[in-house]
Amino acid sequence: MIFEGGENIGDKKLDVFIYDTTLRDGSQGEGISLSVNDKLKIAKRLDLLGVSYIEGGWPGSNPKDRAFFLEAKEIDFQNARIAAFGSTRKPDTPVTQDSNVKSFMDLGVSAVTLVGKSWDFHVSKALETTLEENLSMIKDTVMYLKDNDIEVIFDAEHFFDGYKNNTDYAIEVLKAAADTGADWIVLCDTNGGTMPWELEEIIDQVQKTIYTPLGIHVHNDAGCAVSNTLLAVRKGITQVQGTMNGYGERCGNADLCAVMPNIELKMNKSCLPEGNLKYLSETSHYISEIANMPHHNTQPFVGKGAFAHKGGIHVSAILKDSLTYEHINPEDVGNNRRVLVSELSGLSNLLYKAKELNIDVNSYDNETRKVIKQIKELENEGFQFEGADASLELFLRKAFSQYEEFFQLKNLKIILEKNEEDGIIAEAMIKVTVGDQTFHTAAEGDGPVNALDNSLRKALTEVYPEISEMHLTDYKVRVLNSKSGTAAKVRVLIESANQKEKWSTVGVSENIIEASWQALVDSINYLLLKRRQN
Repeated sequence: MIFEGGENIGDKKLDVFIYDTTLRDGSQGEGISLSVNDKLKIAKRLDLLGVSYIEGGWPGSNPKDRAFFLEAKEIDFQNARIAAFGSTRKPDTPVTQDSNVKSFMDLGVSAVTLVGKSWDFHVSKALETTLEENLSMIKDTVMYLKDNDIEVIFDAEHFFDGYKNNTDYAIEVLKAAADTGADWIVLCDTNGGTMPWELEEIIDQVQKTIYTPLGIHVHNDAGCAVSNTLLAVRKGITQVQGTMNGYGERCGNADLCAVMPNIELKMNKSCLPEGNLKYLSETSHYISEIANMPHHNTQPFVGKGAFAHKGGIHVSAILKDSLTYEHINPEDVGNNRRVLVSELSGLSNLLYKAKELNIDVNSYDNETRKVIKQIKELENEGFQFEGADASLELFLRKAFSQYEEFFQLKNLKIILEKNEEDGIIAEAMIKVTVGDQTFHTAAEGDGPVNALDNSLRKALTEVYPEISEMHLTDYKVRVLNSKSGTAAKVRVLIESANQKEKWSTVGVSENIIEASWQALVDSINYLLLKRRQN
C-alpha cells in the first residue's frame, strides 16, 4: 500500500484520495480529443491542484498514451502519482507474455490501475471465458505487478451490476484481487445506473468481507454520479475516481469539480493539500480550454453563473449578507460573485454593480433610478446585458458622465461584390476622428463584419496600438422577432480577448451590420478604457 489514509501528501494529511481519470476516461467523451501535449499540460495543472493520482491513459492500447508516459517520466510531479490503465492478462495467456502487461514493464510505471470483470455476464459474453479463468486472470496479473513493486489499483468493472446479478461471484472477484495484494479495490458503476440506496446497501455488504482500502468509480447515466460518490465517501470509502468537469463516455463520469468542494466544505474531509481548493475554478476552466469544450455556465461551484444573482430581491439580501442566497463563499473555490443587471433588476443590482466597477453613484438620486429605467427599456428592445458585462460597464459610465469617447465615427460605407469565381467580396471604408485627427481607411474581409472589423482596426491602430493585441473569439447572432422575417430585429453578441482577459459586448438593431458595429465599437472601447485605468 503506497498511500494510506492520513499519510502526508503535499504537506497535508488527506482523508480522501482523489484519482483523476480525465486523461483516459474523460477523453472518451464525445467531442474530446487530446494530443500528447494537451495531456501533459492538463497533468501538470492537476498536479498543481493537488490530486493524488492522475491516470495518464492506456499505454498498451495506443501510441499516443505510450508517448505520454515516456514524456511524463521527465516531469517532477509534486503531488500526484501517474497511473497507467490496462486490463488483466488475456484468457489462456501467460501473464509474462501478455502485451498489455508488458507495456507496464517497458515503461517502468510505478502505479497501475488494473480493470477486471466482476459481472459474470461480461465474463461469458465479452471475454468469452469461464468464471474460473477470469479469477485466475485477476490473480496472476495482480500478483505479477506486485512482485515487480508496482502499486495496484484494481477497478472492479461493472461491480454493482455484477453484485445484483450474481452476488457471490462479484465478491469472489474482489477477494481474488485483495488476496493477491491489490493496494486498492475500486467499486465501479460502469453503466451508471445504480441508485444511491442500492449503492449504500451494497457497500455495507462489501465492507463486511473486504478489508483492503476501497475506492469508488461511477458514471452519470442516471444523473447520480456525484451523489453516489459522496455517499460512498460517507460510507468510509477513501479513494474517489472521477473527471474534471464530468467529462466521459455517454453521460460522463462523476464531476470532480463538484465532488472535491463537497468533500472539503460540506463533509469536512480533506482531499487536496491545504488551501488548494481555491485553484479549482481556474483549473476547471483551463482544462475546458485545452479540451476545446464549452464551459457550462451553470456548472456547480466553478461555472461562471454559479454565484450570479439577477433578481432584485436576491441582490438586496446579498448586500446585507451573502449567506442569504449563497451556500458557500465563492472565493473558497476560486470563483467570484456576479450581480447581473437586466429587466429584473432593482436599485440593489445597480448599486452593487456600480460599487464593483468603482463608479460614483448616489443611491437615492433620481438619476440613478432613471438609469435603471433605461436599462429595462433597452432590455425590452432586445439588449441582454447579463451576457455582455463590457457593454454594461460602458453604458453605466456614460450614464453617470464618467466616460470620455476614444474616437468618433464620421462615415462608414460597406460594399459587397459577388462574382462567379470568388463568391462575395466585402470591403469597408471608414472615416473616424481621434481628437483633432481624422483617419480614412479601407479594408477587405471574408464578410461585411470582418471587413468592418479590419477597417476600424486599421484606422485606429496608429493611435491605439494595443488594439492589435485583441481579437474576436466568438460572434453570435440571435433573431429576436422571427415573425418579421428578414426585417427582424437581431441581437449580436461578440466575445473578445487578449492575452490577459476576455470580455463580451452586445448590439441590437433591425440591421445586422448596425448591431455588429455597436458590439464591435463597445469591444474596442472597453479595451481602451481598461488600458487607461491601469
